[in-house]
Formats: sequence, C-alpha cells, structure tokens
Amino acid sequence: MMQLSLNQLPQLCEQIIAKVPNGGVVILQGDLASGKTTFTQAFARFLGIEETVTSPTFSLQQRYGDKLFHYDLYNYGFEKFLSMGMLEELEKEGYHLIEWGDETLIDWLKKAGFAYVIVEITKGDNETRYYEVRQ
Repeated sequence: MMQLSLNQLPQLCEQIIAKVPNGGVVILQGDLASGKTTFTQAFARFLGIEETVTSPTFSLQQRYGDKLFHYDLYNYGFEKFLSMGMLEELEKEGYHLIEWGDETLIDWLKKAGFAYVIVEITKGDNETRYYEVRQ
C-alpha cells in the first residue's frame, strides 16, 4: 500500500495508466469519504480534462470528454447496473472509473475479458490516503 497526499496523485495515475494503457475499467474501493471521487478528479486532470468532476451518486454515470466515464454503484448495486444496460458502456474506448465495484463486478469483468485494475483507498490522517493497486 502506498501512502500519498493529494498532490502526489499524478504518480498513482501514471501507475494505473501503465497497467491499462489503452483504457479500461478502474474499480475504486473504499469506505464512505475515503477519496474515490477525489481520485477521479485527479485522474481527470491527469488526462487533461478541465471539466468539473462530481460524484455520480444519484445519476449513476457521468461522462467527461471522450475518454473518461465515472460511475457510482453505491445507490444502485451491480444488478441495477446490469438491468440498465450499463455494461455496454464499458465497451466504449476510454477509462471507466467505477466507485463501489464489488466482487460480482470483478468476476464479470474477468469472464468478459475486460482490462481492469482495482484501486483500494483507505483514509489516513488529514489529507493522507493509502492506495493499493492490484489487478
């Protein structure tokens, strides 16, 4: 697990892009207020996206430019995600950051052959967060 402050997030973004250089799914796991949306904001800036990035908690999906998709499964869960046809969205080119992705989603991604990486975020003191990246 890496300990990073918010201004060190670009190095984490580089690490993730190295693992899925042509785009793919980035599953963001962590407790409430651990920094999942904050990480997505940093990832968007890293990609050169200047739009304001907000949590899609009540809309399920936000799209930024043509290369960043942001999802939040907290209020909906994977079954609702499936029933709304959102899996087809994951086929679009770009990076798909999914907050609250669980093992059911991960199993589906494996079976379907999607490139993905998991980022587990743990809140530390003040602005410090701990990040673990795995595939």
